Amino acid sequence: MEIIQTTSAPNAANPHGVQAQALHTTEHVQVTLITLQPGQALKLHTTPVDAFFYGLEGQGVVEIGDERGILTKDALVHSPKGIPHRLLNEGDQVFRFLVVKTPGARPAAS
Repeated sequence: MEIIQTTSAPNAANPHGVQAQALHTTEHVQVTLITLQPGQALKLHTTPVDAFFYGLEGQGVVEIGDERGILTKDALVHSPKGIPHRLLNEGDQVFRFLVVKTPGARPAAS
């Protein structure tokens, strides 16, 4: 068993220039913890796989395609592959969320 402490996970280099910690990576899933300080944002980008964002602390703006909403603690939003998206912290508190990408995930059996 491997237990990963998010407080000691190393920061991963990323094109957004924000704190991003790779917590778990396999051929089926990638889990990254992102911390956005007030005023920080991810650059508008697309991914070749489906992803979802899960709010852990604070709140931030999520933009997916032409839609814009607020991601709060304990909320989840799906981001389909190939659709431009970004997350922003327009508030005055830290905004932390998980990014879960499912590059090789298979549908659950019914």
